[in-house]
Amino acid sequence: MPTWDAYLEGIPIISNNNNFAKGDTTLLSYDDATTCFHECGHGHHGMLSNATYSRLASTNVVTDFVELPSQLMEHWFDQREVLKKYARHYETGEAVPDELLDKLFEARLFNEGFATIEYTACALLDMALHQLEDYPDDFDLAAFEAAELDKLGMPQGIVMRHRPAHFQHLFSTDMYAAGYYVYLWAEVLDADVFAAFKEAGDIFDKKTAEKARKYIYSAGNTVAPDELFRLFRGRDPDIKYMLAKKGLVAATD
Repeated sequence: MPTWDAYLEGIPIISNNNNFAKGDTTLLSYDDATTCFHECGHGHHGMLSNATYSRLASTNVVTDFVELPSQLMEHWFDQREVLKKYARHYETGEAVPDELLDKLFEARLFNEGFATIEYTACALLDMALHQLEDYPDDFDLAAFEAAELDKLGMPQGIVMRHRPAHFQHLFSTDMYAAGYYVYLWAEVLDADVFAAFKEAGDIFDKKTAEKARKYIYSAGNTVAPDELFRLFRGRDPDIKYMLAKKGLVAATD
């Protein structure tokens, strides 16, 4: 536990809290473990911060960039060598068998088209709601939602991931208001960044990791996010890596 002196010296103090199911033996599902890595990515964004002013440090970045460090960490959890190390039987300590991992990897793209549409519909409805200049007293949110989905050509068999009445990202605070799209945009960024590690021939490549630390995890909001990405990758983001990750286009080497 960092001391008060450490706080005064500018050492980040990070608390990562997760709501996992409690039991005699607390076991994490695949989704729970993915969430754990995701939130640890936010934690790393804080722990590795190297900015003079707190309002520009850590996760105090524009929402277009805040989910990149977290979603990037999910890629490492999804690697066979990482799962073989951490996904172990709670009694015997035996690593998850390759046969089970093969099935897991084969099933990972199931319903990705559905998931992409249900998310994107929410993001587009969010933008449409926040483009309204005025809400009349008799504003009918349900009718507005139906009209917008009809305009988008929403497939009949798919519904939005979040209906407006419980869409907390939009209405509990102003952070994600008109900004729910950032999770999908972050997927464009995180898939492209992780591709740099694969192109290096090692997902733990130290040179690439140092660049990620410098330009993604440490810089905070001291440099514009688009410039930080270019400093890391040497170019603007390419959507093809996200599309390949979702199985919507053929994977590229």
